[in-house]
Amino acid sequence: MARKLDATDLKIVQIMQRNGRISNLDLSKEIGLSPAPTLGRVRNLENKRIIEGYHAKVNLGKLGITVKALIQVTLHQHRGVNIKNFIDAIMEIPEVVDSYQVTGDYDYLLRVFSSNVEELDRLITQKIGSIEEVGQIKSHIILSHIKNSRVVPKLDLD
Repeated sequence: MARKLDATDLKIVQIMQRNGRISNLDLSKEIGLSPAPTLGRVRNLENKRIIEGYHAKVNLGKLGITVKALIQVTLHQHRGVNIKNFIDAIMEIPEVVDSYQVTGDYDYLLRVFSSNVEELDRLITQKIGSIEEVGQIKSHIILSHIKNSRVVPKLDLD
């Protein structure tokens, strides 16, 4: 049986969420272990897929991405094949950076990036709107990003 996470593992996860580039030596100092067992714990967290990767935070504006939007999508029908076809189509659209199946007045919420409003219009009308299963689309341009935390709130030892 796999070892459950203890307080040290949770502390490692919290520290690495804030700074994924922290050196093993600095991490070991913060958690109060020597470097070898610290590295072993990090590797174990990676093997368990609790830590799934390390990513660079990029400045979207400097990459030419000036328009971010949320798009609500409702499907015509909710049969398995329709859902699969929609998901397959969305996976092929690089401008769709997040896709959520949701409850409520619509079926999916997409977060998309584009270089300008004209590109956003083309994305909505030619790419998303051309997916046969799509019934209704509502879009919302994001004016400002108030909070963007990648840190999981409150980790407990249940």
